[in-house]
Amino acid sequence: MQKVRSTVAEALENTLRDGMTIMSGGFGLCGIPEALIEGIERSGAKGLTVISNNAGVDGVGLGRLLATRQIRKMISSYVGENKLFAEQYLSGELELEFNPQGTLAERIRAGGAGIPAFFTKTGVGTLIAEGKEIRRFGEDDFVMETGLVADVSVIHAFKGDHEGNLVYRMTARNFNPMMATAGKITIAEVEHLVPTGTIDPDHIHTPGIFVDRLVHVPSPTKHIEQRTLRQREGETA
Repeated sequence: MQKVRSTVAEALENTLRDGMTIMSGGFGLCGIPEALIEGIERSGAKGLTVISNNAGVDGVGLGRLLATRQIRKMISSYVGENKLFAEQYLSGELELEFNPQGTLAERIRAGGAGIPAFFTKTGVGTLIAEGKEIRRFGEDDFVMETGLVADVSVIHAFKGDHEGNLVYRMTARNFNPMMATAGKITIAEVEHLVPTGTIDPDHIHTPGIFVDRLVHVPSPTKHIEQRTLRQREGETA
């Protein structure tokens, strides 16, 4: 099956619809599938549930979909860098399912592994556990969390071949590998597209069996969320 698409629009073709659930890789702005997010924006699909560690920042990444009011619900862990997110949530416009970060990662991993639910000690006795099953194992209580599966996962990789085998670079790996396994359809954007067979099998992070489509996006912008500069010696404030 031909997995490589020539454009972002082709990669997303016949996959997007109103009200669907999308997983979006990345952590902050590191490793986000920015080109695919912009493609979702152009599609006009609305009422979306988006599973992502956070919602980008204002005007970048998933922040673009918040600005266009395409996201109805976020299933997230950290949302403190996005002013528009806070405004929409506090006004009741945006629904939020908040997760401890490790719990979110495990829910995605479980969904990709076909595990419907699991028990964790994290969140017991807090708002996180309200309405969820609590079970005692040994001397401790544990809360049941369900696995997560998306209609579409959009992810970013440093390198990929024509069979969809993917390699991530350093911390840009973050949520991308587990989300690649948990989407009914997984679409990857890659910075470097190489011939099949040129990636050392020991270096592959996501096997191509999990990837349905990929698009070559060379030289993407590498955003920095918070830039802190140190005053040079001899300079005045």
